[in-house]
Amino acid sequence: MARKVTSKKPLFGNRRSHALNATRHAQKPNLQKVTLDNGEAIMMSARELRTLKKTDKKVAINAE
Repeated sequence: MARKVTSKKPLFGNRRSHALNATRHAQKPNLQKVTLDNGEAIMMSARELRTLKKTDKKVAINAE
């Protein structure tokens, strides 16, 4: 099982019909399974993964 790195949790709210009936609803975070270079699998949000890819690209450009 992949280890969860992020601290994101589901966001709870209500779905509302035209009759204003309230039904409990959860929006779950977009967790992705990522394998690191050392072979370890972790779960992180898609936004965190995107940010890491951007910083890796920026570091590679500055290193040249």
